[in-house]
Amino acid sequence: MPPLSPDVPGVSPDVPGAADPMVAALRSAGCVFAEDEAELIRSAARTPDEAAAMVDRRVAGLPLEHVLGWAEFHGLRVSLDPGVFVPRRRTEFLVEQAVALARGASVVVDLCCGSGAVGAALAASLGGPELHAADIDPAAVRCARRNVAPFAGRVHEGDLFAALPATLRGRVDVLAANVPYVPTDEVGLLPSEARDHEPLVALDGGADGLDLARRVAAEAPRWLARGGCLLIETSERQAPTAVEAFARAGLIARLAVSEERYANVVIGVKP
Repeated sequence: MPPLSPDVPGVSPDVPGAADPMVAALRSAGCVFAEDEAELIRSAARTPDEAAAMVDRRVAGLPLEHVLGWAEFHGLRVSLDPGVFVPRRRTEFLVEQAVALARGASVVVDLCCGSGAVGAALAASLGGPELHAADIDPAAVRCARRNVAPFAGRVHEGDLFAALPATLRGRVDVLAANVPYVPTDEVGLLPSEARDHEPLVALDGGADGLDLARRVAAEAPRWLARGGCLLIETSERQAPTAVEAFARAGLIARLAVSEERYANVVIGVKP
């Protein structure tokens, strides 16, 4: 579809939402919740021209959260830059599980942090623990630093645990690792919003999608405090294998499921 002009030429009055050119343009581009998206864009734009430019970017396929510059997550408005993984609402279930397990947590780590949404949500819910986050993607690290700053969080750049200060070993009460878990051969099947606008490193989990989950599970016991917990998100199909990987690492493993949110969280507790 061509870029949006103030009059949105070419939109037929018979198209639902044609009375509102912005809604009509968004719906024609395949946005299922066009009315809601139009309202969000209008609230974020400072001028009509800026709103039109935002709609153009959305129509071109940019995720709404990248267009707006933020995402809603667990009651927080998380700052988001283009090219950074968009936090999924189903991942709020992981946060809820962590909070229920570790209300007295003093040290929290958000591994593969992306925008830092999980770490920020945990810090907000747990009363201000010492918060560390890490990601291998420099763009994600820059974004996460803004989001964890209100909680005095520190963000480290590097590959999984190699990014963390050695002083955290044996001290972590909550280790949330929202690792990529899409099998390599299935990345191409993802919606274009994800495969075209989010970093591959945040999506591709290897041949069966569990490469990073296994790495995290194997090393987590060295970093967890006694009674500390590791939580990762996975798919229903992968969950049994992930639970086995946690158990092999010496963690007391179980699976938590939210059918409503299509969320599967593998939890491992260090004895």
